[in-house]
Amino acid sequence: MGSSKLPVPPPGFDDLEIGEQIDYVQALWDRIAAKDDRVPVPDWHREVLDERLADLDANPEASRPWEDVKADLLKRSRKA
Repeated sequence: MGSSKLPVPPPGFDDLEIGEQIDYVQALWDRIAAKDDRVPVPDWHREVLDERLADLDANPEASRPWEDVKADLLKRSRKA
């Protein structure tokens, strides 16, 4: 990675509302992630995925469909 001399945070960032700061950072990440072929994936990420897939294969009854998990999360967030 290059060592650029960009100011951290960029000018005006601290003047934004917290939600706007989050949106800004998310937009930056979306821009980076759009070039997924250039985003390195560390070996430890691959190792964690391999471990979790092995756990799923060994214990398929312990998993839940994404739709169920998402529905539970939505219910919890509405109660909060």
